[in-house]
Amino acid sequence: MPTEDTTFLFRHPSRTVLRRPLRQFWNNLVDRIPVRAATCLIASDVELRELNRRFRGKDYATDVLSFPATGGAPGEIVVSLDRARVQASEHGHSVEQELRILMLHGALHLAGMDHEKDSGEMARAEARWRRRLGLPAGLVERSQRGGRTQVRRRLKPAPLVQVACLLQFGR
Repeated sequence: MPTEDTTFLFRHPSRTVLRRPLRQFWNNLVDRIPVRAATCLIASDVELRELNRRFRGKDYATDVLSFPATGGAPGEIVVSLDRARVQASEHGHSVEQELRILMLHGALHLAGMDHEKDSGEMARAEARWRRRLGLPAGLVERSQRGGRTQVRRRLKPAPLVQVACLLQFGR
């Protein structure tokens, strides 16, 4: 059972994606990996671009960003529904499957994995979890075989409260 600190937020105008199954997937994922506490925000390209610019210095929308837990604050991931749509189309599966792939990737980062530094440990873990969860090829696997999806790196911690304030009030 997920902890009280597990949160799923959907801040995107789309009404075509069912939120409840994604929330259940997130809660189950956080419980199984496990991640101590985690928040997942499904947002737009506009929001991901702003976060990517602010925290990585990259002025473009990205698919998923992860912010590790600090102190008592939970770890956080932010996923772009707009990028998920594009990538799902490119890879021939549903938007919901792509969102789950991105959520898995972010959760593995929150669990302390880093594909840029771990000699393939995260790629192997992502592949195992994909098989267990019945998901198509993941981000690390796609990048290794030359897919168009680029893998994102973990960011320095930034509580979602700060992220939300930045996006809402521009601070």
